[in-house]
Amino acid sequence: MATGRNHRPATRSRGIPEATVARLPLYLRALTALSERSVPTVSSEELAAAAGVNSAKLRKDFSYLGSYGTRGVGYDVEYLVYQISRELGLTQDWPVVIVGIGNLGAALANYGGFASRGFRVAALIDADPSMTGKQVAGMGVSHVDDLEEIIQVNGVSIGVITTPGGAAQQVCDRLVAAGVTSILNFAPTVLTVPEGVDVRKVDLSIELQILAFHEQRKAADELAGNGARVPTAARRRAARADEGPEGDIPAVMPA
Repeated sequence: MATGRNHRPATRSRGIPEATVARLPLYLRALTALSERSVPTVSSEELAAAAGVNSAKLRKDFSYLGSYGTRGVGYDVEYLVYQISRELGLTQDWPVVIVGIGNLGAALANYGGFASRGFRVAALIDADPSMTGKQVAGMGVSHVDDLEEIIQVNGVSIGVITTPGGAAQQVCDRLVAAGVTSILNFAPTVLTVPEGVDVRKVDLSIELQILAFHEQRKAADELAGNGARVPTAARRRAARADEGPEGDIPAVMPA
């Protein structure tokens, strides 16, 4: 089996748009569920609904893969699973290191979905000397002093950062200097990386803030449309949204 160190995914050279690449895992998840239920074929409409996109967008995305389905039959589920997995590089072995083995790092280490999707956690790394040698998810935690050697020995090209924000950039710099070219960042900070290094940021607090925005907007819309149908808590949230920082009505009011 090829290693992720020497083989990069072919999506960029094939001209597949980044937006399409971002949707491929959604299609793969839906297709995998169908495969597990022994469903042989699926229509574009059914698969689009399962993936949460519209069918026209799905057909356009699949055209970049050279897969057009069969009229009246649909798409072959097993072939699409293979095709998308190949485009995403999941038919290769991708050794991954996780740096920062706190609660989040330990949870990721224990996540069973990595191996089934082509990712092998090669090492767990932490700066706390008391963590060195501690068993997490059946693996011994290594000290951060050994980071570079671990990356070289295991041929790692993907690093996961789950450290506190203040330590993340330094860890990132060391990962990049050691040869890591893709980073998944859970730390609450924006990382600066050189050209040729890909960073994906996961910020749970930002996602919750976005959900809070939508909840506030829905409550305000419902209150304006029919206050009697809006739960008391929602009315309070909508009312607070119109108040100042101390609960006062804003000084500038509409005419």
